[in-house]
Amino acid sequence: MVLATQNRKRKAASREEPALPPREELANGNLEGILSEGDESDDSEEVEFDGEDEDEEDDEDEEEQLDSDEIPSEDDEQDIRDQLRNLKTTDSKRSTNAGADEDDEDLKPNYTVTTDANGNERYVYREIDPVYDSDDSDAGDAKNTIGDIPLSFYDSYPHIGYDINGKKIMRPAKGEALDALLDSIELPEGWTGLTDPQTGKPLELSRDELEVLRKLTRNEAPGEGYDPYPDMVEWFSSKTEIMPLSAAPEPKRRFVPSKHEAKRVMKIVRAIKEGRIKPWKEPSEEDQQDDDVQRYDVWADETPRADHAMNMPAPKLPPPGYAESYHPPPEYLPDALERKAWEQADEEDREREYLPTDHSALRRVPGYEKFIKERFERCLDLYLAPRVRRSKLNIDPESLLPKLPSPDDLRPFPTVCATLYRGHQGRVRCVSVSPTGTFIASGGDDGTVRVWELLSGRQLYSVKLSSEEAVNAVKWRPTRDTLIIAAAAGETVYFITPLALCSPEIEQASKDVIDAGFGYAAKPATTNAGAERKIPSSVWSRPESQKLQDQGVLLTCTMRATIKVINWHRRGDYLSTVSPAATSTAVAIHTLTKHLTQHPFRRLKGIAQTCSFHPTKPLFFVATRQSIRLYDLQQQKLDKELKPGARWISSIDVHPGGDNLLVGSYDRRLLWHDMDLAATPYKTLRYHQKAIRSVRYHPNSGQYPLFADASDDGSLQIFHGKVVGDSLENALIVPLKVLKGHKVTGELGVLDVEWHPREPWLPGANALRPSATTMSLNQYMNKKILIITVDGRTLMGTLVSCDQVTNLVLKDTIERVIRPQDDPEESSETPHGLYMIRGDNVVVCGLVDEAMDSSIDWTKVRGEVIGSTKHVSNQTTGHLGRYIKVTITATAQSAAERGRPAPWDEEAAADTQAALRPLPVPDT
Repeated sequence: MVLATQNRKRKAASREEPALPPREELANGNLEGILSEGDESDDSEEVEFDGEDEDEEDDEDEEEQLDSDEIPSEDDEQDIRDQLRNLKTTDSKRSTNAGADEDDEDLKPNYTVTTDANGNERYVYREIDPVYDSDDSDAGDAKNTIGDIPLSFYDSYPHIGYDINGKKIMRPAKGEALDALLDSIELPEGWTGLTDPQTGKPLELSRDELEVLRKLTRNEAPGEGYDPYPDMVEWFSSKTEIMPLSAAPEPKRRFVPSKHEAKRVMKIVRAIKEGRIKPWKEPSEEDQQDDDVQRYDVWADETPRADHAMNMPAPKLPPPGYAESYHPPPEYLPDALERKAWEQADEEDREREYLPTDHSALRRVPGYEKFIKERFERCLDLYLAPRVRRSKLNIDPESLLPKLPSPDDLRPFPTVCATLYRGHQGRVRCVSVSPTGTFIASGGDDGTVRVWELLSGRQLYSVKLSSEEAVNAVKWRPTRDTLIIAAAAGETVYFITPLALCSPEIEQASKDVIDAGFGYAAKPATTNAGAERKIPSSVWSRPESQKLQDQGVLLTCTMRATIKVINWHRRGDYLSTVSPAATSTAVAIHTLTKHLTQHPFRRLKGIAQTCSFHPTKPLFFVATRQSIRLYDLQQQKLDKELKPGARWISSIDVHPGGDNLLVGSYDRRLLWHDMDLAATPYKTLRYHQKAIRSVRYHPNSGQYPLFADASDDGSLQIFHGKVVGDSLENALIVPLKVLKGHKVTGELGVLDVEWHPREPWLPGANALRPSATTMSLNQYMNKKILIITVDGRTLMGTLVSCDQVTNLVLKDTIERVIRPQDDPEESSETPHGLYMIRGDNVVVCGLVDEAMDSSIDWTKVRGEVIGSTKHVSNQTTGHLGRYIKVTITATAQSAAERGRPAPWDEEAAADTQAALRPLPVPDT
């Protein structure tokens, strides 16, 4: 095999043949026996192989790499050579015959010789192909001769026209989708993707035509070698000639006037002399009135063309002001400093481009040097600055606001400060109204709990619970059969019964409720044998001080941490307390009749802030700093969790209906939760400037759908919150009033607020001043009322106006004198059966009925009475502090009709002013 490889010779070069498939190139992978020594010895026979010949060194390397099984045999090699020789011979013959046929066609004549009927030779020429190559080189090969007729005329026929011989040209067959896909993949030469409208076949263009189209699309010259911008050849000025190109002398006609022009001029002159040519003159009226001449306005029927829909007119220049006048007012003329500052400033920093100048007359105004520049800049702005059409929304702002009722239609609600309760030293931290609405209990930093009469502001009861701790919470027991106050000072809850304010029946019922727990606590508790006794979290006992027991403090409950919040259950047997400083014992539920304390939560997520009972269901609300959880006490499970979204919750209150929750936070947010909607707030109100301390619903929400909040900014905000029983309608919230007057001390304002159980009155606790009761006098507007003054007079009249703090104005007023030593209840001159309300230091004794009006002595009428006021009850005068002005007006006509005397004289006025001296502060 090595010898056969060494004797192989380099083969002669041959033309390229089509590449064989890989399977044929390697003979289907069977290489055995294709090479033999006999074939190598035949030097005279040349065999051509497909592809390029390789060098002998490469052949030898390949042969050495072959295994014995891969060496081809001599028989297979002979077969391959025979096949290649036959293939080469066939291709050579085919190409040779093809070239011979073409040459023969060119050499053969275009006719044949036949014999006609007479036996003579006849030349029959071949049929001429009717093409126009020789006649018109620009005309295409028109195979369809239908002309300019649209091809759509043949839509209903199987053919598309006729050829030169009048034969039908059948409609070409349309390929299927697969053919179209193959055509798009294998693009033939000259493919354009268009269809010939004459033949219906694909339109193919030659390479030259495609090149012309390409040049036209690129704005290039279509002709080959054409230069549209050739270099200019200066034929006459490129070379300077020494001698002129023509040395012929100038002809005489260049210097002699033309005779032909002279004849033409003389002909015109003669025509003017003869009158045949007349100069132009203005047409006369007769000529203008010539009927044959039709005169009309060419543009009479022209109508102005409407602007385009997107046309945007240029903005107009602003009208000139007084400063641009040639004789401006003196205040518009700059002084020396302003002129100097304007001159030294840069042009871009100047407010205006000119300085106002005064001229005595318009004719003395010089030319404006910057006129052309300003006009040029104006033109630049007109055509360079883009214009944008601003789409203005023609929407009434009122239509975007919710349709809320007027606050005047939602009366009554608190509008004025009616009563001040003075007596606490320091801050007043909490207030609470008794279930009957007669008394108010308050607690402050001085460690005392004080009970006030709601209408008069008179202090009725006071007890000092602690000298070191402040009273943080005060709540009345919500039952009318007892009179019990729960007050928290430090770690102790005190249960107080004001003995001086109770009837014997109520006093005994209150003591029975408090003492019932001692009998329950005396029963032995059942414990497992050997079990360690747990230390109780609370201690129920009598007060250690006998003085406190004599003052009505009948029971104490001591906890482990400071108590901040107290809330009663609606039945009065349970109350809950919150101690934020504690952990597992932060929330406690106490049973008053059993002296029992329970902690429902072993572990509470977050720090407890406040809690509340549901008004109608066995549900319990617990509020941490950022969440509120609602627990079912009967089933002992978590019922719902609310996410107010506030940073730090300060207080909560449940609507009397039980489906809504009011939340106040230290980040100035007032949140209304509709628990039937979602866990997120239904409304978020943020009207205060500082933290919200307390929020409250009105207990009688059916008659007074009101709620209020108290804030550190010293204001109370009153809202109307109507809740409908229909679940398809949401709650209606309307802001009503902002009550101001509380002072802010040490960043603290109003600390607590609570509603009267039956009236729209709102007591609030202030950080500086004592608690104040705010009530509405608007419901008594334009009605007859009764006022008792400080000097013991009773004023009756029609309330026509009032404000929050200072004035009450009465119209058509009568006055009746009541001596201070007289008992008002036994005096025949004092009206009976009148419901009393209280203004700011003014006792307003309700409406005057017709029977009382008829019994009034109208002869005692006074006008312009100014006086302070007090409440007269059992000959006791309460401390009133500052006074307000009561203005009483009576018209002269009404006084004359009823026989009223004239207003007071100076002596009566002096007596009235003397009665306004401040009263001494009574001992509390």
